[in-house]
Amino acid sequence: MTGRRACIDCSFCLFCNTILCFTLVFSIVWFIFLPQEPKFSITNASLTNFDFIGTTRTLHYNLELNITIRNPKKVDIYYNSIQVIAKYKKKEFAMLTVDSTPFYQGHKNTTILDHVVLEGQQSVEFGEPEVSKFKAETAAGFYSIDVQLVLQVKLGYDMFKTRYYQQSGGKIDCKLKVPLRHARRFKTTKCGNVYIISDPVF
Repeated sequence: MTGRRACIDCSFCLFCNTILCFTLVFSIVWFIFLPQEPKFSITNASLTNFDFIGTTRTLHYNLELNITIRNPKKVDIYYNSIQVIAKYKKKEFAMLTVDSTPFYQGHKNTTILDHVVLEGQQSVEFGEPEVSKFKAETAAGFYSIDVQLVLQVKLGYDMFKTRYYQQSGGKIDCKLKVPLRHARRFKTTKCGNVYIISDPVF
């Protein structure tokens, strides 16, 4: 019995060590060869209308964006949906699901989403500081607008594919300085908070 028990204990230890070694090797390989996050940037943005009517507390807007997505390498990305949210002074005023989704993006590939237009009017509550800032930015010809992206994607590694999911780190964030009526040139802006690959939620 003692010999049999020792054999069982030895087999169990061998099994545990094998699992531990496999996990360690997998972690090291994954760390070394971890695919890079895709790069999101707003390459063009303009406002043909951005008026706040104080008497009705209504913001009228027409915002056009060009969104560029660069997939550096090693992984294929399948975009099921891309939702675009626009905020001014932390107040959401527009939301749109991009018409060109779903689409597939291979590795080392760049996708450009042209003429993404958010247009309409929205009731917003601005206090005196926000109204003063709005007037100052109107005079300057630029508005500080936060554009956020909410994605539903799945990844492909050779024959393996995940199911569709969203990243757990919140929305992709693009902090823009948008010119009014093409009065000045827009500066390409990189987006942050991108954790599609490193922090998925299944």
